[in-house]
Amino acid sequence: MGSAGTSGDQKINVYIWDMDETLILLKSLINGTYAEAFNGVKNVQNGVEMGKMWENHILQICDDYFFYEQIENCNQPYLDVMREYDDGLNLSGYDFHHDGFGPPFDDVNKRKLAYRHRVIAQKYKKGLHNIIDQDMVKSWEILYDSTDRYTDRWLSSARGCLEHCAAGNTDLIPPIDSTHRSNCARTGCDHVNVLVTSGSLIPSLAKCLLFRLDGLIACENVYSSWEVGKLQCFSWIRERFSRPNVQFCVVGDGWEECEAAEAMRWPFVKVDPWSTSYHRFPGLTLKDLNLYQSVVYGNPEGENEE
Repeated sequence: MGSAGTSGDQKINVYIWDMDETLILLKSLINGTYAEAFNGVKNVQNGVEMGKMWENHILQICDDYFFYEQIENCNQPYLDVMREYDDGLNLSGYDFHHDGFGPPFDDVNKRKLAYRHRVIAQKYKKGLHNIIDQDMVKSWEILYDSTDRYTDRWLSSARGCLEHCAAGNTDLIPPIDSTHRSNCARTGCDHVNVLVTSGSLIPSLAKCLLFRLDGLIACENVYSSWEVGKLQCFSWIRERFSRPNVQFCVVGDGWEECEAAEAMRWPFVKVDPWSTSYHRFPGLTLKDLNLYQSVVYGNPEGENEE
């Protein structure tokens, strides 16, 4: 794999994250396994209720703002996959409820799906505070804070780790269908966060908004492996960020991302939500990730990254 360049070259670190049971906790709240691991210290039912409330919020965002009832059966691996069908039509007065979108999935309906993807991306970039009403904002903020306390700051700690990884990445989000080209004049190391989730795309974007990850993971950097598998997503990411000085690191809790990372010869950091695990939140840091990278890429200076 690529090695570090000369001191004047720009080095790119691409951190590829799983979502569920890695950046967020949801399934383990709903089925009670997270609380049960603490041997009675945590109230299982409280976690179950929080998880169900999160599910309701996710579905509400999907249905009310992301056309989910219309496009649930049209899951795609990323938003820009339909870009070639988008003719750039001004959608300010477009009637999404009566445009005849539906089977068959021909070029006409692919264009209509591309319109929906474009609007979803625009809403994602605006942020949740700008698309939901104040009552829902208040309910969401209370739920986030209570869940963060219940999970011993898992959510805020994961977000803090992403913040370190995202430092300086504003010029480093190339289009999905292009090779990575940075015009950044800075030297040193830049970081890009990419999400590869086994969940379907639209609910995953809603989760990013609700769990406050949208400012740290661009909507263009969210991939769903639901239909294609994680190895295919990783291959796309490698092509997208292809350049001499790029380094990758995969972080997740499951076997699929582990096997895909091994196939790509990328370092893999396994996250485990159990309280006795070392790689969990709070605890996992950018320094830990760079240590794993240094083993694969032979990059001692990475050990000094904070």
